[in-house]
Parts: sequence; structure tokens; C-alpha cells
Amino acid sequence: MTAQIQLARGINEQASDVKLTRSRDGSISVATFYFDSPNCWNPDSPEMGAITGMYMIDEEGELSTRNVSAKYTNGNLTRIEATYKMSGEYEWQRFMRFMHRYAEANGMGFSKA
Repeated sequence: MTAQIQLARGINEQASDVKLTRSRDGSISVATFYFDSPNCWNPDSPEMGAITGMYMIDEEGELSTRNVSAKYTNGNLTRIEATYKMSGEYEWQRFMRFMHRYAEANGMGFSKA
């Protein structure tokens, strides 16, 4: 199974950018995903606008968050942002395994700030 992200069930998305932050002791980590022109917001899509969360799906299962917001400029959708919070090393490692698979499947790379 290829790693995928969905904002509306059944519609795969490609993140424009992902930013990661982690506390010094590793107890709290946050990943913020940015989606420019998401597929689920395509007027031709039957699920147009039916965003119920962000679902990260891979061979190990599913990670999800309901912390999703839309950004508008002059009444037009410009970007969707989703925040995924992790506690502890186990959740961080699981997320990083997903991100490695997702990055590989979507031609993404990693660069430190």
C-alpha cells in the first residue's frame, strides 16, 4: 500500500509543505501540513468541501487529526492547514515511518531549518 493523505475520505491529497517542531525533551511534537489547491476542493469532485479531518494512511494503519482549518483570501480558498500533535517517542517514530513512506511516494525531501 502506498502512503496517502486524505482530507475527505477517498480523495488523495498531496501536501505542498510540512513543517515539524519538537520540544527539546521530545515529549511533544507537532507536524503542520499545508495543502494548496486540495483535490477535495475541486468543484468537479462529488465530495467537494466535505473535509472531515486529515487521515494519514499507510501499511501500518491510519493516523488522524480533526485539527484542520481553511485559509481564505477575498472569499476564495487559498490553503488548507492541518496540525497533527504527537506525545512521546512512540508516536513520533510512528509518524516518521509514515512520513518516510509518504515522502518517497510523492517525491518530497527533507531540509532542516
